[in-house]
Amino acid sequence: MLVDSHCHLDFPDFGSDLDAVLARAAEAGVGMVQTICTRVTRFDAVRALAETHEAIWCSVGVHPHHVAEEPEVSAAHLIRMAAHPKVIGIGETGLDFHYDNSPRQRQEASFRQHIAAARETGLPLIVHTRSADEETCRILREEAGRGAFPGVIHCFSAGRSVADTALDIGLYISFSGILTFKNAEEVRAVARDVPLDRLLVETDAPYLAPVPHRGRRNEPAHVRHTAARLAELKGLNDGELARTTTENFLRLFTKTADQSTVLQ
Repeated sequence: MLVDSHCHLDFPDFGSDLDAVLARAAEAGVGMVQTICTRVTRFDAVRALAETHEAIWCSVGVHPHHVAEEPEVSAAHLIRMAAHPKVIGIGETGLDFHYDNSPRQRQEASFRQHIAAARETGLPLIVHTRSADEETCRILREEAGRGAFPGVIHCFSAGRSVADTALDIGLYISFSGILTFKNAEEVRAVARDVPLDRLLVETDAPYLAPVPHRGRRNEPAHVRHTAARLAELKGLNDGELARTTTENFLRLFTKTADQSTVLQ
């Protein structure tokens, strides 16, 4: 099976047909999904959605876009919310200097609180980074020097330095539909070099639908197109890639390790 390691099922885009979306995912061979929290003020809704199905998991965190709008969240607060059995990750968090929707200093402070929570709980940090390669690498290396933490660079679209830093400190790298885009050769070049035991796949749905669905709403079923392109780049067949990325997901997100329930 495949796992969609990062999507946003609580977004309004799925408000009218979520059951059909999940049915299509199951039909496409997607066995688990992780729906990602972007606002702590929405965490209860994200958690409730994850509770509707044993094969849906969730995270807790504040996206860098929303840091200025959301209450300041300490590591201790994140740790308390992460105690729920459906919460398997911390984030998404990180830096986004492309839009600068939140002040950069506040983004960094929030990022470090999330890292502290990941370090304390052992739950993987889910990192968003855009137009902030140097700063992301600096913070990750500084924080790794204070103590190891698990994590993943989600929806990889950064430069090679981010990939190298992530791999050096033990993080995983997840690829989205961007991998299929015509102008994404630099991303494909990085994907070719990421070790097989550090790869994940995701949709980031409802965003970034892969070819041949580009320009339309993305959904978990479409992760198979990203997986197929990644398999081609790595010289694997589709089954080998699915098995590898699913094993990686279960090894990283350890709260799912004893679960066998899949989407149906």
